[in-house]
Amino acid sequence: MAESESGQDKSEQATPKREREAREKGQIARSKELATAAALIAAASLFIVMGEVFVRSLAELVRRNFTIPREFVFDEGAMTVQLSSSVNDGLFVMLPLFILMVVVAVLANIMLGGFSFSTKALAFKGEKLDPIKGLGRVFAWRGLMEMFKGLAKFVLVGTVGLLMLNFYSDGLMQMGREALPMALGHAGEILVWSFLVISSALLVVVAIDVPFQVWDHQRQMKMTKQEVKDEYKQTEGSPEVKGRQRRLQMEMAQRRMMEQVPSADVVVTNPTHYAVALRYDASKMNAPVVVAKGVDLVASRIRAVAVEYDVTVLSAPPLARAIYYSTELDEAIPDGLYRAVAQILAYVYQLKQGPIYGKDGLKPVDLDELPIPDELRRDE
Repeated sequence: MAESESGQDKSEQATPKREREAREKGQIARSKELATAAALIAAASLFIVMGEVFVRSLAELVRRNFTIPREFVFDEGAMTVQLSSSVNDGLFVMLPLFILMVVVAVLANIMLGGFSFSTKALAFKGEKLDPIKGLGRVFAWRGLMEMFKGLAKFVLVGTVGLLMLNFYSDGLMQMGREALPMALGHAGEILVWSFLVISSALLVVVAIDVPFQVWDHQRQMKMTKQEVKDEYKQTEGSPEVKGRQRRLQMEMAQRRMMEQVPSADVVVTNPTHYAVALRYDASKMNAPVVVAKGVDLVASRIRAVAVEYDVTVLSAPPLARAIYYSTELDEAIPDGLYRAVAQILAYVYQLKQGPIYGKDGLKPVDLDELPIPDELRRDE
């Protein structure tokens, strides 16, 4: 079952998705032996602590039902009331035991596989009635393990029972010489302690069953390499589809970036390999912000859009490289580039105000000697 003729070996651990789907179907590690042993030990412990209260309450209930007035026998209504009252009193007496059994059963199951309630697990499955598949389950790993556990419990209970019988043999013989009330109390004490010891002996079976259930659950949950690949394709998509999605995302991001170029104040270039578009609004920004950047073809497109919308393009290779590598899109330039960019923007503003300053008499900025810190400089 773990292997197939095609070589598909279930060697991979279950993925979180596989485990989540299995839990939704109710396929989790469970140990019936843990729940059974815990319930029996809890019941025995409760009888040791509250056994006398139970016996006295039940004895009083029996006494009341055997000492009813004679007229109740001939009154159907009275007998119905008496029966209802007796049932309610009996249930009330045993209520602590019922509550304890429910709580312990729930906690014992949660301890191993965690809490899981699945309607799928409760759904009727017709294949479970198939006798052929039933025989297959009997001779499978789980069937053999159940048979082994049954034999182990029989041997344990029988052995411990004989040991307890031998241990209490003197007390049992002595009860024949005791008064009835004392003998009954002595017998009850022997029974509850024997019950506790025999129940505790089942922990040996639990110690074997719990690791087996965990191992068997993990074995069933394992996947082949092909199953892992198929699940990855279903959840993450095939590499081809993901590649196409990435290309579309990049195209959309570049399109949005190109839409910001017309709003830039200046485009600084390398002049051919790098292009960085800057925008600065003194009323809204503390420093110029990069609205577009790119290399090679993208840089060429940025320059073309800038020329189309009459955005000033300046060739300042050291500054273009420094901004490109130090600043992401929609981020302000670092402090070290403030002076260099300020000189560029001042020069651009002077160009735009040519009629005031006179373009012919304007002194150009030395774009190759801008103040750029050594830690921000990048070679070609």
